[in-house]
Amino acid sequence: MDKIDKKILNLLQTDCTLSVSEIAEHVNLSTTPCWKRIKRLEDEGIIKARVALLDGTKIQLGISVFVHIKTQHHDTEWLENFASRVMHYDEVVECYRMSGEWDYLLRVVVKDIAAFDAFYKNLINGIDGLSNVTSSFSMEEIKYTTKLPIA
Repeated sequence: MDKIDKKILNLLQTDCTLSVSEIAEHVNLSTTPCWKRIKRLEDEGIIKARVALLDGTKIQLGISVFVHIKTQHHDTEWLENFASRVMHYDEVVECYRMSGEWDYLLRVVVKDIAAFDAFYKNLINGIDGLSNVTSSFSMEEIKYTTKLPIA
């Protein structure tokens, strides 16, 4: 990846609605070579998707809950089953396998406490082998970005 690729990625991370000609102008390329670079970045999986970011509070999904999970199961079969089940919960917007005290961390987005309670009951009853589940509610979002720091 060269400087032009990085400039393209930074532009797309800021505004994915820019046209290829607008991006090309910003990086001093003609349209076709710029399009080819973007296509290559997509084909290589560097650009995973182009999406619209929504304001959860404006669509009644303003509560973020961080769910920490421990399990006694660490085999591949259990992990694959856990991952498969977590993928089916629309409320889970992020899921990580962690090092340290907790095995997994989920970020769950819901409209209210009752919605989280329903999710929580579904989670603990729907996935075998969870030994400890605890939740922390976000009180305030201080920084949120999807933009990666490309140098």
